[in-house]
Amino acid sequence: MQKRARTLLVWLHVVTSVGWLSQAVALLALLIYGMKTSDVNAFKMARVLDHQVLAIMANTSAFTGLALSATTPWGYFRHWWVLAKFVITVSQLYIGIFILSDNLQAATEGHVTVWMPVATGLMVGAIAFQTWLSVAKPWGRTPWADPKVKLPTASALTFVAAITIPAADFAISLYTGRPMPFLMLITVLACSIRLAARGRSRSSAASGRGTSARPARRDATAPSPR
Repeated sequence: MQKRARTLLVWLHVVTSVGWLSQAVALLALLIYGMKTSDVNAFKMARVLDHQVLAIMANTSAFTGLALSATTPWGYFRHWWVLAKFVITVSQLYIGIFILSDNLQAATEGHVTVWMPVATGLMVGAIAFQTWLSVAKPWGRTPWADPKVKLPTASALTFVAAITIPAADFAISLYTGRPMPFLMLITVLACSIRLAARGRSRSSAASGRGTSARPARRDATAPSPR
């Protein structure tokens, strides 16, 4: 059950990532067409695409990617390729929500800026680069990764919850009329805090400090990362 739930979460991450990339390409095409023809309808269509489809795909792709890091031994900051995807994803969400979205709204009112297709093109390139990172997994471990510590894989219930939460946020978005990744954001923050605490606990155990209830033996060997 655990393996099937994890596979389903991976599937959701791949599907939404492909959706994010394809919608970003469509958004870029609409922006370029609108700037060439000065057709405000192109910007209105781009705004609808960004608001109703792309934002949902981006939020779900980001959430499922972070959920996979938090619920598997990969972690957030143990491998350079995962850390790179983390930084790129957060940057993309910030630019998309606070910069591109506002500029699209302004474009529907006749205030067009050349930075819109530039930012969208960078989004397409960033998603493509993240896809390469997921396949190649380059650069090895970060200096903060303790090779003696291997984080556990979460339970099947945790993976099921990670699949259900985006659907709940999508229902909230339909009700409010705005893409609101409220539950996803709370879950990511909670998982980050729990993951950090669990990592410190296992690092302390591996280093031989033990706990107050069960002190570590001096001759105890470190657990194998495998």
